[in-house]
Amino acid sequence: MQQKIIILDFGSQTTQLIGRRVRELDTFCEILPYNKMPKDDPTVIGVILSGSPFSVYDKEAFKADMNEIRGKYPILGICYGAQYMSYLYGGKVEPANTREYGRANLQTFEKENPLFKGFKDYSQVWMSHGDTITALPEGFRCIASTEKVKYAAYQAENEKLWGVQFHPEVFHSIQGTQLLKNFVVDICGGRQDWSPANFVETTVAELKAQLGSDRVILGLSGGVDSSVAAVLLNKAIGKNLTCIFVDHGMLRKNEFKNVLHDYECLGLNVIGVDASEKFFSELEGVTEPEKKRKIIGKGFIDVFDAEAQKITDAKWLAQGTIYPDRIESLNITGRVIKSHHNVGGLPEKMNLKLCEPLKWLFKDEVRRVGRQLGMPEHLITRHPFPGPGLAVRILGDITREKVRILQDADDIFIQGLRDWKIKDADGNVVKDQYGNEQTLYHQVWQAGVILLPVKSVGVMGDERTYERAVALRAVTSTDAMTADWAHLPYEFMAQVSNDIINKVRGVNRVCYDISSKPPSTIEWE
Repeated sequence: MQQKIIILDFGSQTTQLIGRRVRELDTFCEILPYNKMPKDDPTVIGVILSGSPFSVYDKEAFKADMNEIRGKYPILGICYGAQYMSYLYGGKVEPANTREYGRANLQTFEKENPLFKGFKDYSQVWMSHGDTITALPEGFRCIASTEKVKYAAYQAENEKLWGVQFHPEVFHSIQGTQLLKNFVVDICGGRQDWSPANFVETTVAELKAQLGSDRVILGLSGGVDSSVAAVLLNKAIGKNLTCIFVDHGMLRKNEFKNVLHDYECLGLNVIGVDASEKFFSELEGVTEPEKKRKIIGKGFIDVFDAEAQKITDAKWLAQGTIYPDRIESLNITGRVIKSHHNVGGLPEKMNLKLCEPLKWLFKDEVRRVGRQLGMPEHLITRHPFPGPGLAVRILGDITREKVRILQDADDIFIQGLRDWKIKDADGNVVKDQYGNEQTLYHQVWQAGVILLPVKSVGVMGDERTYERAVALRAVTSTDAMTADWAHLPYEFMAQVSNDIINKVRGVNRVCYDISSKPPSTIEWE
């Protein structure tokens, strides 16, 4: 029987990060709204309460029914979760004199407490709160403090109930993973048996039972998620799977041909549809970013639907939906983080049942499953790419000439990242745990080129030019919720800039975007 940790989500931006950290401990977890705790589920071994944008004393603050949890499972409250339990059981939570955001050190902590097993002195943690616990409930004791926060962590006497006012899931909490391991493995008794191999074996068996001999249709994008979903389904049902790959004309250079070749090598049954004429026609003269997205989204659905109707005996629609898609789309605060084309996006008239084999996985887990399935590394490590493609990297209206310019510049940049090898102090090429040589491409989360709606003066040979400017964008990230601009080597930037200006007809200036997210976004539109 598979064990799981339940993470009750009170609306924090880092709730997904808690989930990823638990999964990294090879333990399955499920993120649920704060008021949806499952009853009498024998697979649950522990509960984590997340942070929240609210104060515990706000009228609209989310409140969980702790009677369903306390005394039944080990509990760990993080930030708001810790404050909520303290407040609920008679402690005091008040606005802090000075809000504490950023790094802090645990100056004192209870070394013998199981939550701090293996901790070193003066452990750095990450704080992010404007309120603070000023008094603990009766029967609770302080087990850690920082210089500014007296009750940085507490435990209920003789109970497996803890609260921490810092964020162990955040990278800057140096021993945060150790704390979560102490809770998940030692306190909750996690067996750490959640692995890609087990996932593949279990999921293939479930898909065979679910789908039987039914025909399934899957829309491919060329990205990691839909590709892994296709290979997983192919392993389960073979030729009963039909994949449809639509080219809207704004893919990367030669991508339609190259991705179709990859899919054929994987043994997938794929229909490739070149619908670029339709999309260029419908986008003519459109400059507003959201309108571009809607035109492409609707156009994709129309083309996909037309092809799917030809497969008259299909009963299932498969999608590469992953866990973050579902969490974000159902965000409990009611605020739209971002819309996803593969969550509720296809028309009801298709009258197909939905199959989402990756719906419990985070992005890094999808890649691990892809490797388990024996997929080529260049497919598994592909950077995220926007659904509307280069249309949202062309500021202004879309033309074939602009797409040609951007495809050529983007191809030089991305291939340059793939070719620039990372070397150690001795000059040896660095390899990852799988034996693959590491390049700048692997150090970057996402990269691309933006075609700017401006022209600038330049000189080529002895002639004056007046041509387009492009901006390079490369960011590092772990989950795309936050991102920093990639500090690429100057020598690399010089080479790429020269190559683009010399080889791409219509460009005479190259810039580099050094904005972080927030306040900027990864994509420009």
